[in-house]
Amino acid sequence: MAAMRSVKLSGVCSHAVRQMTGMNACRMLQQRSFRVNGVHRQQSFDPTDKPQFPGASAEFVDRLEFIQPNVISGIPIYRVMDRQGQIINPSEDPQLSKETVLNFYQKMTLLNTMDRILYESQRQGRISFYMTNYGEEGTHIGSAAALEPNDLVFGQYREAGVLMYRGFPLDLFMAQCYANADDLGKGRQMPVHYGSKDLHFVTISSPLATQIPQAAGSAYALKRENLNRAVICYFGEGAASEGDAHAGFNFSATLECPLIFFCRNNGYAISTPTNEQYRGDGIAARGPGYGMMSIRVDGNDVFAVYNATKEARRRAVAENQPFLIEAMTYRIGHHSTSDDSSAYRSVDEVNYWDKQDHPISRLRHYMTARGWWGEDDERSWRKESRKKVMEAFEKAERRLKPKPDLLFTDVYKEMTDNLTKQRDAMWRHVKQYKEHYPLDAYDK
Repeated sequence: MAAMRSVKLSGVCSHAVRQMTGMNACRMLQQRSFRVNGVHRQQSFDPTDKPQFPGASAEFVDRLEFIQPNVISGIPIYRVMDRQGQIINPSEDPQLSKETVLNFYQKMTLLNTMDRILYESQRQGRISFYMTNYGEEGTHIGSAAALEPNDLVFGQYREAGVLMYRGFPLDLFMAQCYANADDLGKGRQMPVHYGSKDLHFVTISSPLATQIPQAAGSAYALKRENLNRAVICYFGEGAASEGDAHAGFNFSATLECPLIFFCRNNGYAISTPTNEQYRGDGIAARGPGYGMMSIRVDGNDVFAVYNATKEARRRAVAENQPFLIEAMTYRIGHHSTSDDSSAYRSVDEVNYWDKQDHPISRLRHYMTARGWWGEDDERSWRKESRKKVMEAFEKAERRLKPKPDLLFTDVYKEMTDNLTKQRDAMWRHVKQYKEHYPLDAYDK
């Protein structure tokens, strides 16, 4: 597609060469003055004298100059449609069908509805923890739609929309958050730590950035197997400050892995704003330093995210190299139910992004302008989506908890002697103090 071919990805040393003053000096014969035993002499430089150091590709200069931190700065933000849903450059329109666009919108709004209900359920004490995705729905759906179904996904903890787009049912979202007997993780993980082997979505882990080097290793394995598959790894700008990010970036570039690093730059790492998180030009500027192709996109523009991810995925597999996508967006909700964001940002700031530049409203403007969506459709869908979420919610609340014996399984193929002793000790304790353990609430 023309739209795909025209997406520009910044390569190694992009923008940097023209910033390096003094380069022209080493391309011509020069004279340099110096003193030996008080005698003024001249030294000639051979213009064919190229550096032979194995660690970098460069030229000699005879002028002392440090490289400025803004040598690669102001990386542009790629977008397809403006805040009113108008296509800016027709050649960049992905020309998606009405059915596909409606599916985008319904998945984004369904995720939004699920977030609201589960957030309130935590506030009511029904579940222990929750993290919303408000304002970042476009990054989830746009990227997920651009992948192949068998591509491997490593999430952080705010990518529920990716899993939803792949077909993860509401019942299993609820089962995981309630840690009931239907939970694929058997109740062992805290809420929102989803995973699905069938949908190639690696189970989420709480420690920041651990998924980044894991994704590099998985992508290297897929490359060796020559399976025409890619890996996508999601993380936030805060996680990019972890050492694991460096390791993952460097491994993927040197091993030439078919991997897409997808950074959701949503403005805050819990309560730490970006101006306290880094001094450079965001995360995309780091790509060239690792030898990675990079691009910055408008994360609130689902089409821009789709185009960039689709092209990055195509080239990652065809060329066996990693790509870095920085999606600029905004976290409208609190970091989690353990956070109160009013302590570090204003209501006006949040309202701007919620009312003026929201990915859901932008896509709705696009559909409305084409006659694909109206007020009646909106009312009907909102009612239907809420009903679906509530049905799954009520079902999950009624379901029993997983069998206690599952605490000891899946560690080894066969249970070891010490685990058997621990299990037996647990049951002796439970029977002795059975008034404190409501076993009727657990699956048999």
